[in-house]
Amino acid sequence: MQLQQLAYFVAVAETRHFTQAAESMRVAQPSLSKQIKALETELGAPLFSRARGNVTLTPAGEALLPLARRMLADADTARQEVAELAGLRRGRVRLGATPSLCAGLLADALARFHRDYPGIRLHVEEGGSRDLVRALARGQIDLSLIITPLQHDDPSLVTEEILRENLVVVSPSHRRAGPLGDDMAIRRPYVRIEDLRGRPMVMFRRGYDLREATLAACRQAGFEPRFAVEGGEMDAVLRFVEAGLGVAVVPSMVLDGRPGLTGTPLAPPGLSRTIALANRKDVEPTRAARAFRATLRTFLVEAAHEGTLPQGVELIAE
Repeated sequence: MQLQQLAYFVAVAETRHFTQAAESMRVAQPSLSKQIKALETELGAPLFSRARGNVTLTPAGEALLPLARRMLADADTARQEVAELAGLRRGRVRLGATPSLCAGLLADALARFHRDYPGIRLHVEEGGSRDLVRALARGQIDLSLIITPLQHDDPSLVTEEILRENLVVVSPSHRRAGPLGDDMAIRRPYVRIEDLRGRPMVMFRRGYDLREATLAACRQAGFEPRFAVEGGEMDAVLRFVEAGLGVAVVPSMVLDGRPGLTGTPLAPPGLSRTIALANRKDVEPTRAARAFRATLRTFLVEAAHEGTLPQGVELIAE
């Protein structure tokens, strides 16, 4: 029996609605239902009656509810007391992250950390991976999610690879001709880097690893990309593509919640990038920073087990 399962159970019991409970817990509804089912299996009894859309507690559920609330309250008290002893009622975490991560996975991980450590102030520095490496070296941030391998080996940094993410060619969804503007493109499940030759592209500003990865892939294929517009941050690049200015190579996770855009995989072996958590080797991360690192790891492991990682993203190691 896990505390998270009990929290999901209490949320459903209080809302009498699985979808609303999932929203309140910031989790996908199928994942919440799966955890409730696992709890029922472990306890050997159904906890809810689900008849014609009405969710009510069974006798077993009625018996568990006050116990679950008390267990969750005790666990919260324990966290607070330990945090008090560990000096985590106050503090600061300065975290660097790329825009794609800020718009995707990071928000939910930060929400969990803030819930567990409400007294810790969070400061997020958003930028390209190269810029974040420089900020780490200057001591401007404590931890950073960066892209590896680094362009130049930096012996002053410690990196832990945590996620691998596919890159896709993004184009406007409303264009029936497909990502490359021709009838042949729409019939293919993927595009090749060579297919981008001569096509207008939207390019990130200097300092983004995505810019360098795209340029390197095009040059390896024997051509220089043609820029329709360049110099944008992530959100600007996606908006320019949506407006029909060109296509772009982006991480797959940034397409969540953007129905105006379509991502087409690159031909095998395609392009991918590795996301790592980095800190300075010569400076021990603060207690608060170490707590955030542990929270992030736990969040990613749980998301991988529950199947809620964004499409095209996989956990490297637990």
